[in-house]
Amino acid sequence: QVQLVESGGGLVQAGGSLRLSCAASGRTFGSYAAAWFRQGPGKEREFVAGISWIGDSTLYADSVKGRFTISRDNAKNTVYLQMNSLQSEDTAVYYCARSSHNLIPLSTEESYAYWGQGTQVTVSS
Repeated sequence: QVQLVESGGGLVQAGGSLRLSCAASGRTFGSYAAAWFRQGPGKEREFVAGISWIGDSTLYADSVKGRFTISRDNAKNTVYLQMNSLQSEDTAVYYCARSSHNLIPLSTEESYAYWGQGTQVTVSS
């Protein structure tokens, strides 16, 4: 079993930055792809960014491309999401996810077996 705990959320003004972290414990974290999803108020959960198990391949939603960067440190069992130029539309609960069998990042929720509890990001305009 894998446990994921997100941190780093908070309130930030539009144009600002935040860095989210997702710490994993339990079974080996570095073997499979990881991703960030988000769910805004009144919206369905959506894919934000994904990263391969060794970090050489990344995938981004069009809405965050060029502003967000996903990375991972397998020695620390942690995946990060650097968010720059934040906009009010980025307000959401952000979830970390890890696959149980995929090595490359995919954008569908079904590709990920383990999920964190989420961290709130609020961008004020």
